[in-house]
Amino acid sequence: MANPTRARGPRSIWRTKSVESSIADSLGSENGLKRSLGTWDLTLMGVAVAVGAGIFSVGANAAANYAGPSVTLSFVLAALTCGLAIMCYAEFASTIPVAGSAYTFTYATMGEFLAWIIGWDLILEMFTASAVLAKYWGVYLASAFDTFGIGIPPTFMLGGIEVSWPAFLIVAVFTALLVAGTQLTARVGAVFTIIKVVIVLFVIVVGFFFVRAANYSPFVPAAEPSATGAGASDTWSQSMFSWLTGAAPAQYGVFGLLAAASLVFFAFIGFDVVATSAEEVKNPQKTLPRGIFLGLAVVTVLYVLVSIVLTGMVSYRDLAGEDDPSLATAFRLVGADWAAGIISIGALAGLTTVIMVLLLGLSRIVFSMSRDGLLPRWLAKTSPTRKTPVRIQVIAGTVVAFVAAFTDVGVLEEMINIGTLSAFVLVSIGVIVLRRKRPDLPRAFRVPLSPVLPILSAALCVWLMLNLTTLTWARFGAWLVLGVVVYLSYGRRHSRVGLGEEAPEPTGAVAPRD
Repeated sequence: MANPTRARGPRSIWRTKSVESSIADSLGSENGLKRSLGTWDLTLMGVAVAVGAGIFSVGANAAANYAGPSVTLSFVLAALTCGLAIMCYAEFASTIPVAGSAYTFTYATMGEFLAWIIGWDLILEMFTASAVLAKYWGVYLASAFDTFGIGIPPTFMLGGIEVSWPAFLIVAVFTALLVAGTQLTARVGAVFTIIKVVIVLFVIVVGFFFVRAANYSPFVPAAEPSATGAGASDTWSQSMFSWLTGAAPAQYGVFGLLAAASLVFFAFIGFDVVATSAEEVKNPQKTLPRGIFLGLAVVTVLYVLVSIVLTGMVSYRDLAGEDDPSLATAFRLVGADWAAGIISIGALAGLTTVIMVLLLGLSRIVFSMSRDGLLPRWLAKTSPTRKTPVRIQVIAGTVVAFVAAFTDVGVLEEMINIGTLSAFVLVSIGVIVLRRKRPDLPRAFRVPLSPVLPILSAALCVWLMLNLTTLTWARFGAWLVLGVVVYLSYGRRHSRVGLGEEAPEPTGAVAPRD
């Protein structure tokens, strides 16, 4: 059929790529990926990328400094916000089951330029997250060894430069596994995911024995001046919302609960990465929505249970008196120091799987952009035997490994969040656009109450973006400017859509089943 989505001319930066052409690309012998993942694989992938070391720390910080016991509601609100965005991803992924996630979806709806921007943002998100978490993996590895009386330094000096050898090692191992095959990597990741979930459940069960009902009162503490208010005058450390409105930082009360929801939302970031594997999923129309939603449900239950145990074990006031509150802090305060060792092992296993899934997502985003000509096409070649993008995986893994090992990437942590949220916003809007442009496409999953829920999803994500610091926004702006330069100097001139080289559109069903 004709290309109904290409409303602009080939020279326009708003030119779109048809759904049919995207699917045809996924069927190519040299540029297609092997469909080997099922519902269970996707569920574990979602749990793997969302349940990291943060489950042992982010709730404690939110309870101590923002919401008190009501942090449980903050997790529920964050889960609902994430769920709205994930519904939009699920509709897109079941309609356009190819690699690329938000980049591919935006290309089909709002044009090449915005697709490039989102792809560029996702590269930033996944590259930065992979490097930052690989660095933390080394720290947790040393902590786990210390628990058992084994002193292994996480770094060594090389020519005056501090090198994190564990960061390099973990990235190298998973790069090799991803080159060997997505299904093999998923199996290895499943083992680590099960280990960390078992540890989390163990900690929850043991923690319930230390719960005291009195610690839940008051459930929503009365609002009070923020202990961090003195720093709010620093322009770069303020949230964008505070800078724009002059509002003071919220602590406790209803606004503290909402601020905590913004903080803990980032514990759910990662489900968009699952959507990048759409081209490697068997029967994607049904499998993708099931796997994504089941994973989100498991993660939500785990976070809520951890928050209930955490705030029941010790008073949020006691947590607020600690420099770096965490779940281990709560166990220490009740005299169960032995739990620190188990928690460190759980955190190590948690980070291991997150790094794995992020490396997968990074390579699939670059693969999709290269296949479309926006990045060098030679990157988009897949192995004839393993059907994995070997070139991209090796290059991406090498760069991440060296950056994680030799540089301090911790200062860029918040860039992970703003890149993800910007993608969430455009995907939410894109669902509405694609329904209007292509009502004929088969949709195995449809976001209910559209366009109300997609608009609500976009609005909530924008709100969360406004809670990030002005420094993060400034860095994000600089990254976008660099992206525009790269697009105008290379991507626009080499785009297959712009050159009229889209893949022949397949006949028969729009979306592949196997």
